[in-house]
Amino acid sequence: MNKKPPQQRMLLQKTLHQKTLGIIGGMSWESTESYYRLINEGVKAELGNLHSADLLINSLDFAPIGELQAKGEWAQMGAILANSGKRLQAAGAQGLLIATNTMHKVADEVQAATGLPIIHIADATATAINAQRLTKIGLLGTQFTMTQDFYKQRLTDSGLQVMIPEEDARAEVHRIIYEELCQGQLLDSSREYYKRVIEQLVDIGCEGVILGCTEIGLLITQADSPIPVFDTTAIHAAAAVHFLLDHVLHE
Repeated sequence: MNKKPPQQRMLLQKTLHQKTLGIIGGMSWESTESYYRLINEGVKAELGNLHSADLLINSLDFAPIGELQAKGEWAQMGAILANSGKRLQAAGAQGLLIATNTMHKVADEVQAATGLPIIHIADATATAINAQRLTKIGLLGTQFTMTQDFYKQRLTDSGLQVMIPEEDARAEVHRIIYEELCQGQLLDSSREYYKRVIEQLVDIGCEGVILGCTEIGLLITQADSPIPVFDTTAIHAAAAVHFLLDHVLHE
């Protein structure tokens, strides 16, 4: 006879039915650490008690990927991430999350290699922005994310007008990401620089700003901006919690 109280039996049942999410991380590990914390906090907030997220993480070595990015070798990077996705699939992942904005440039290759659903960071971000009924949005990130269509087009397709900083500012925003944030350096001088760039985006009419690199949220918070900040790491992590638990919470 099962003598466990009804609430405990319900929580045990929810644990058994939680989906398994595979995370392709390490780009950089600093932001992947934030993903791990945020997703687990989200699951605990929903289920309570000792509950945590059912996650598989393949943390890649970012140094060779960074070199390939600089050379524009996206096909090779697509193969690396597709292999990572297949490893996670073989381990039991039912869906995938690429824990970086820039590497969503090869999201289609990963999806094609695995057939698994991918929680796309740009789609989740667009949903969050549209929920606030904003239309003109500034975008900060790597040069690749700010200037190439793989990311911006998905935002545009959702009805958003996307604005980016001028050329010199883009270069410095990019440099700070790779030379400082991805190496665990959070400098006050760089925070002040980003704040000035955000002010410039405000001056051209932006109603909100996307922190479109998963490391920027380590440096910039809402307190640093006069307009709404959309931290893609936090938004993406919330979408991951929804993937893990949506069917559980609606049983």
